[in-house]
Amino acid sequence: MFRKLRIFLLLLFLVNAAMGTWLARARTTSWDTPLRVMVYPINGDGSQTTARYISELRRDNFSAVEAFFGEEAQRYGLPKKDLVDVNLGSEVKALPPPPPHDGSTVHIMLWSLSLRLWAWRQAEHPWQPDQHVRMFVLFYDPEKTERVAHSLGLQKGLIGVVHAFSSKHQDAQNSVVLAHELLHTVGATDKYVPGTNQPVFPEGYGDPEKLPLHPQQFAELMAGRTAISETESRMPLSLDQTVIGGKTAREIGWIQ
Repeated sequence: MFRKLRIFLLLLFLVNAAMGTWLARARTTSWDTPLRVMVYPINGDGSQTTARYISELRRDNFSAVEAFFGEEAQRYGLPKKDLVDVNLGSEVKALPPPPPHDGSTVHIMLWSLSLRLWAWRQAEHPWQPDQHVRMFVLFYDPEKTERVAHSLGLQKGLIGVVHAFSSKHQDAQNSVVLAHELLHTVGATDKYVPGTNQPVFPEGYGDPEKLPLHPQQFAELMAGRTAISETESRMPLSLDQTVIGGKTAREIGWIQ
């Protein structure tokens, strides 16, 4: 009897999660109202430097993300400028479950469910404003961590896990990573070659019609890098050096 009850509760959770995902996806890709994004900082390395950085975070730290989406939306003829509303949530003390290393379908599904359950436990509180997308940002002291883990954004559950540096000098590049993963949560796909990280032509180029083609001046945000040549690229220093390309705009519902 107890086993049947557990199975029933699991099925009920899966059905509710599926319905919630479908409704959230429809709501977030219609762009009828601002996309409400809540950023939850996490001390990724437990250092005092990172703790101090998080304590000084303010909503204005993410104003570049809001401005970027507003400017790019206007390029595509969307009437509203305030399409993305980024807010700062309270610090989360627990670390998210790490993604599986073997890449098996079953393990990925289980991890996705565990991440969504973890996010629900950490972030959904009645005193916080309603949010569409939850972005959990793990910060690391750049003096102690040279490279951070790969960030990710999930359309199912509208959750992002971003690995960033706890330094004001890195704020602009942190915003690039945050905006990239945010677009994943609303349906955008990567535009780079796995393994080399080289932007895919033409959808991964900021200006695929430029002559000469290289070097590119801007990075397509979902490519994540600016193509300098056919084999070389570099990460943009800020969102001012990125654009949202046509294929990405179509994927997120900005154009048909």
